[in-house]
Amino acid sequence: MEARDLATDVRRQGDAAIVHLSGELNSSAEGPLNDAYDEITDVSTVILNFGDVQYINSTGIAVIVGVLGRARREGKSIVACGLMDHYKEIFQITRLADFMNIYPDEASAVAGMPAAS
Repeated sequence: MEARDLATDVRRQGDAAIVHLSGELNSSAEGPLNDAYDEITDVSTVILNFGDVQYINSTGIAVIVGVLGRARREGKSIVACGLMDHYKEIFQITRLADFMNIYPDEASAVAGMPAAS
């Protein structure tokens, strides 16, 4: 199986930005994920949609931790959705799940957002 570099697509939904991820979260993912995050300026919630992510390694986890740190400093919430069961378990083991809500799909992630004030 050939490795697929991470691709991102950013779009707005109310007070959230949805970052659709596809490919692999590995050492080559830092640039694309940070570039996508840089597009997000005036939202309170960032939804990372992992629905089309085939593989996440330890370096990919570190990239996610970096994004979580940036969001925390900026007062933004990070939410995950679309994770395969295996990766949900890894998020729990690594305690990433302690710092972000995890939803089964994008619709439930959007529905779980706090109402705009």
